[in-house]
Amino acid sequence: MTRADGTPFTGGKRGRGTGNTHTVVSLVERGGRTRSFRIDRADRPTIEALVATHIHPESRLHTDESHLYRAAGTMVAKHERVLHAKREYARDDVTTNAVEGHFSVFKRGLVGTYQHMSIQHLHRYLAEFDFRASTRAKLGVDDTMRAEIAMKAARDKRLTYYTVSG
Repeated sequence: MTRADGTPFTGGKRGRGTGNTHTVVSLVERGGRTRSFRIDRADRPTIEALVATHIHPESRLHTDESHLYRAAGTMVAKHERVLHAKREYARDDVTTNAVEGHFSVFKRGLVGTYQHMSIQHLHRYLAEFDFRASTRAKLGVDDTMRAEIAMKAARDKRLTYYTVSG
């Protein structure tokens, strides 16, 4: 394995649990809205609370095989999983491709556009990418409609800029 600069990777932790990542959960409705949340802990109670709060009980929930979703799956009409460990990524219309695509766009946006992200403002970055996903052309929203939605959401919101003198 090599690093991005081509030098060999000699060990140490990579990926989850390295201390430089933050946990985000996204809920993607087919043909509808996307909602993303930064969570402090990736555990069953947190996932269950998100499902109870943001997913209608008559919904179908598509997830991977993570144990975190087992109890949450009992809170909806139907819970279907794809088994990535068995190289299963789609079965009929059961897939996690929509949420994985959303994360891919989010990560590319962070690296390509913003290049740095403060954890203090993570919820704002997530909200921006959720807005983009929820108001895309494929859902029948054109540029004019998207601008109107954004302006309506900004109505009566005060934006201020100030400098701290020192």
